[in-house]
Amino acid sequence: MTDEAFQVPLLFEYVATFSWAVSGALVAIRKHFDVTGVFVIAMLSSSGGGLIRDAIFLQQTPIFLLEPFYLPLVTATTLIMVLFTRNRIQVIRDETAQKLEDLIDALGTPAFAVIGMQMARERGIPPLGVIFLGTVNGLAGGLLRDVVVRDVPALLRPGEFVTFMLVIACEVFRVLTYRFGVPPTPAAWTTVAVFFLLRMAAMRFNWQTRSVRRASEQSAERTGRTTDHDTR
Repeated sequence: MTDEAFQVPLLFEYVATFSWAVSGALVAIRKHFDVTGVFVIAMLSSSGGGLIRDAIFLQQTPIFLLEPFYLPLVTATTLIMVLFTRNRIQVIRDETAQKLEDLIDALGTPAFAVIGMQMARERGIPPLGVIFLGTVNGLAGGLLRDVVVRDVPALLRPGEFVTFMLVIACEVFRVLTYRFGVPPTPAAWTTVAVFFLLRMAAMRFNWQTRSVRRASEQSAERTGRTTDHDTR
């Protein structure tokens, strides 16, 4: 399959950018940011993965500076979120809001991963590098978003196997396109579907990773701190 044939539809870029912009805007609104802050976090969420991909790994001008739709789409998303959700989100429980963010991320994450894999393939990067760059492209925006709003990044906390699931989805895309010659469009939609279903299953059945430290060790440490405090 030639590089010219390896093209993911533009719709994927729209879906990925919009999804991550909405996710970033939701986080910023919940953190009580003003409209500028909401835009900055939405922009960082939707372009952070591509920025790291282009500036560090591919060493090229970031795509969001070259494509004319990025900034208007993020700006429009920010305005929509500010105008229509700032009052409603106050009556939504944190648990419900978090599930909404997870649902949105479940669509945007694999879409960005597919874009990253496409660009890595076009640069002649080997298959393992393609999967790595797809994973970075899918997750880095959320990582930067969490760091800027001063949260421990969800990627680093015990959670729902998001990174592992994305690697599986990227491998599905690689196998479909490299091994079986499936056209990129159905392969890309299959990748999104695989990740989305895995993520929904993890949420439904509460599949969780665990901290490296044992709960007993953490409990003993807390007990020790309490004893020291009482002694003083």
